[in-house]
Amino acid sequence: MKILIFGATGFVGSYLLERALAVGHDVTGTDYNATIASSDYAEFQHRLVRCDIRYREQVQEVIEATRPDVIYLLSAQSYPALSWRAPIETLETNVLGTANVYEAIRMSGLDPVVIVACSSAEYGEVAEVDVPVKESHPLRPLHPYGVSKVATEMLALQYWANNRIRSICARIFNTTGPRKTGDVCADFTQRAVRIEMRLDEPVLRVGNLDSWRAILDVRDLASALELLADKGQPGEVYNISGARTYQIRQIVDLVQANCQVPMTFKVDPLLLRPSDERVIFGDSTKLIRATGWSQQVSLEQTIGDMMDYWRHKLSLVEP
Repeated sequence: MKILIFGATGFVGSYLLERALAVGHDVTGTDYNATIASSDYAEFQHRLVRCDIRYREQVQEVIEATRPDVIYLLSAQSYPALSWRAPIETLETNVLGTANVYEAIRMSGLDPVVIVACSSAEYGEVAEVDVPVKESHPLRPLHPYGVSKVATEMLALQYWANNRIRSICARIFNTTGPRKTGDVCADFTQRAVRIEMRLDEPVLRVGNLDSWRAILDVRDLASALELLADKGQPGEVYNISGARTYQIRQIVDLVQANCQVPMTFKVDPLLLRPSDERVIFGDSTKLIRATGWSQQVSLEQTIGDMMDYWRHKLSLVEP
């Protein structure tokens, strides 16, 4: 099978690329503004091509050269906090970039399955009575990133309705794991390892500890996306969420339990967002019924693996 992964040097894309190569698929990934360390994708550098999805000519060239059976559309500005500081870049990349990919597919005459990375951020604040949130819930995003993902999803569904491009939208909830940067688990685990190595004072700076998140391991997310490419229905939207919620202070507890030296924590006002959903938890029933997917990796294992990842990475750069 020929697979094209837009955003293969991103967190999720790198796992999809590795997994597809491991089972013998013909895989190409695009690279632009990588969000993981270069050492994390060095071994499949030969599978990468440079492509900025904001420019349709570049997208068209990649699609025509690879002629994929499956496209994973993961290229995005994917940080909600950054979208407040860079709303125009976020919209250009996520919305214009999506339109460029679909126009290139339309012009190519190919008929790939397109798995589109959407987001739980599309829902915004959800009342407790509606948690875990279902796909039918209204979309009321709270930041520019969430708005951009609503537009991404609407474009994908319109290209299915009007051009029969087989679009399947995955509303991805909080996902973490080794290689991740910029989320609460990555920040906590990296700082804890720096404390272990006596690089930082033994105080973990934290933001809002009262919010609740369903957290999914990236390896389980990659499995869900692969199953959707095989068994998902075009024109449909599927939540991909962890099966239970954790309060952020529970994540702090797990990190402290895995840390090899004592540490304390304190709230840093600079880590508080202008607005923050109190609970993020999705109902994955539709995905499970369509594909048979199940969550396999516990948060305890994820945190342990992330701590080991940072121990290895930091040992390479520190004396």
